[in-house]
Amino acid sequence: MSALALAVRDSSTMVRRNLLHVRRYPSMTLNLLLTPVMLLLLFVYVFGDTMSAGIGGSADRSAYIAYVVPGLLLMTIGGTTIGTAVSVAMDMTEGIIARLRTMAIHRGSVLVGHVVGSVLQCVMSVVLVGAVGVAIGFRSTDATLLEWLAAFGLLTLFALALTWIAVGMGLVSPNAEAASNNAMPLIFLPLISSTFVPIDAMPGWFQPIAEYQPFTPAIETLRGLLLGTEIGHNGWLALAWCLGLAALGYRWSKAVYDRDPK
Repeated sequence: MSALALAVRDSSTMVRRNLLHVRRYPSMTLNLLLTPVMLLLLFVYVFGDTMSAGIGGSADRSAYIAYVVPGLLLMTIGGTTIGTAVSVAMDMTEGIIARLRTMAIHRGSVLVGHVVGSVLQCVMSVVLVGAVGVAIGFRSTDATLLEWLAAFGLLTLFALALTWIAVGMGLVSPNAEAASNNAMPLIFLPLISSTFVPIDAMPGWFQPIAEYQPFTPAIETLRGLLLGTEIGHNGWLALAWCLGLAALGYRWSKAVYDRDPK
């Protein structure tokens, strides 16, 4: 077999391994998935009318459903990748990765397995949260097929970028608990972005914190694609953040993984 064929075979084996772990131990994925679902239900049914009145001037929670769902879809990705960091840390601390390094498999297949498996989990989680949003009234009737494809591409690219960052966090963490704590910014940053309220409704001193981070331009781009609102420069910013984080996470993860064990 050629080197490429071996790499594909070994990587696909590692992907199946990680997906089997999710199927056999679904509790972490479910716990992380419940957070955006509970926030969606809380903000729509408890604060929805008030939030809609503040944003659009009409006390109709359907307007707020349309506003909040795109942000929570990206928050779902951030939460799902925390499980990736924990999974990688467990493989490191339990000696699984050390053992795999000694086997006659493609060296990069271990990381590729975690990354591809995590991206697939992110996509499935986004579909589930999106289904809950549709069930409670979210509609995207103005989006064209091309815009839907662009939205799916953005979600996938964003998941890939955050997954590489999460893999790096897992590799440098001494245990699973530390990995979970290190990856908390991936679910905390959406809370201080434009997920729940527009940036111009925030205090002036807080607006730069919400604006100059990866989630806000991605949220505004996804919101524009699904709802037909103005995207402006957010599309290019979101793409730059995704590519930059993916490159950073890849280089970081590869450097740590290739380091000789102590």
